[in-house]
Amino acid sequence: MRKIKSTEVTPEAVYRNRRQFMKQAGTAVLGSLLAPGALALAAQNAQVGEDLRGELTSYKAITNYNNFYEFTTDKEKVADLAEDFQVTPWEVEVSGEVSKPGRFSIDELKRRFPREERIYRLRCVEGWSMVIPWTGFPLASLLKSVEPTAQARFVRFVSVHRPSEMPGQKDGWYDWPYTEGLRLDEAMNDLALLVTGLYGKELPRQDGAPLRLAVPWKYGFKSIKSIVKIEVTRRQPSTFWTQTAPNEYGFYANVNPNVPHPRWSQATERRIGEFRRRKTLRFNGYEEEVASLYAGMDLRKNY
Repeated sequence: MRKIKSTEVTPEAVYRNRRQFMKQAGTAVLGSLLAPGALALAAQNAQVGEDLRGELTSYKAITNYNNFYEFTTDKEKVADLAEDFQVTPWEVEVSGEVSKPGRFSIDELKRRFPREERIYRLRCVEGWSMVIPWTGFPLASLLKSVEPTAQARFVRFVSVHRPSEMPGQKDGWYDWPYTEGLRLDEAMNDLALLVTGLYGKELPRQDGAPLRLAVPWKYGFKSIKSIVKIEVTRRQPSTFWTQTAPNEYGFYANVNPNVPHPRWSQATERRIGEFRRRKTLRFNGYEEEVASLYAGMDLRKNY
């Protein structure tokens, strides 16, 4: 997939008017009508699928309907509970099987790695979905800069553990902090994005500020929030959900309409803001970009 970069913030109104512009003129004409950021977004839409040219999920919905168990299991209360969560200063440690480990402030990451605007589908394992305009930079850019060793095979991610500000972490039911993992080749895929913003604004606390992952071909729980540590490893790491409910949540968690969750079907989904259900797309619609990563694998066994 060709990377599209944007050097300026695009207001929400420009995103929402994009559809009307497309009806009135071809993409070539858009180049003379829209700011560079808006043009990048229009071109990105053309690459990722017809349905993404429609209405994006609203900023209000994206920021007020959140799975973030560190605060609460109630999606509609996360925003209020996250209001006082401190996201500055913030550092991310990168370690493990790398030649150049280090600690990076969020400001340093933003300076070192040019940010891009990308519109991705987000598909929750619970059967709902959104279409979100993220701002961020490829995870591969950071990983390449620290030079993984020949023994590197996986990447482990760790979220912040701060019970004084995250009331959900006081619940003894779960083993905090939240952790996730990817195979190294998955992490190096161009679609894997370290996110710092959405809708041209800084990433809200309830959406995983100041740094989260977006892995659009996997269920949403793989897109870990509020990252403080990235560790490159030799062995497949255990993760929050493979420890908590290994019979329900696999390590790979690729979106697959043909593999039901033990308690519900994954064949359809409901886009937030819509009443109808739509068919779930294999790999969430990104099959062309990622299917080769799993050649020869049994995707029912390796769910």
